[in-house]
Amino acid sequence: MSAGKYVFTQALKELRFHHCQTSEHSNAIRSFLTRAYPTMKHHNPHTPIMIREALDVQPRVFARYEFGREKMADLRGMDDKAIEDKVTGLVKDAAQ
Repeated sequence: MSAGKYVFTQALKELRFHHCQTSEHSNAIRSFLTRAYPTMKHHNPHTPIMIREALDVQPRVFARYEFGREKMADLRGMDDKAIEDKVTGLVKDAAQ
């Protein structure tokens, strides 16, 4: 993700990641969060970016927008780059 992809619009109210802290199917999201979370938080200090870990939970990301509108993306089977693209798409959807 370039720095520009990390800058969220004000319409995005929250970004929430769900994954398992030990399962193989969550390796890519853990890698993505380790790499991308510090930069996302740096560029969006007032937007909550939550990470929820639970045993055997499938990797997903939720984006909550203005007026309570929410979208979810399933991240199962994706690599780091595909997760980055999916998150970028959800962030850009905030403008719509």
